[in-house]
Amino acid sequence: MEERFSGTVLRRKRDENAKRPTMGEIGLNHFAPYLMNRLMARWNANLSEELREYDMTTAKMRALAVLSVSSSVTINELSVFAVTEQSTMSRTLDSLEQQGYIRRQPRAEDMRIRDVTITEEGRAAFEKVWPTMYDLFLQMFDGVDEAEYRSFISTLHKVLHNIRKHEI
Repeated sequence: MEERFSGTVLRRKRDENAKRPTMGEIGLNHFAPYLMNRLMARWNANLSEELREYDMTTAKMRALAVLSVSSSVTINELSVFAVTEQSTMSRTLDSLEQQGYIRRQPRAEDMRIRDVTITEEGRAAFEKVWPTMYDLFLQMFDGVDEAEYRSFISTLHKVLHNIRKHEI
């Protein structure tokens, strides 16, 4: 890939005389937020297509994925972990509950809070979907070795920390 901008993209010091590079100078293909959006849009589109076979939406899959590794979470926590709007999550949970995949129970100490747990049927439904998810994941990282992958994950965690720290 041809380098579009030879300057420093990640300028750290606010030098009054130095000007910020323009988007045109950097180029979309070297601007990380743009690339992350493209990656996730393509991942979601591919996954959505594959999930139709299982009569599953990406919102349902995300909820079941989170619940498959958590003992119990609140609806708010589930919305954050599944990266889904709370209103969408509430509708998704209604559907998952009707299917028998999850259970919502009020907390004894605060009846306003509902804890969400996965049922055995929900776990089985997610286990059917997991091989497809994992195969798509492997396709996405084809040609990326384990060290590169671990470095990439480490970088993503740093960026996520920065977003939370600066409330971006």
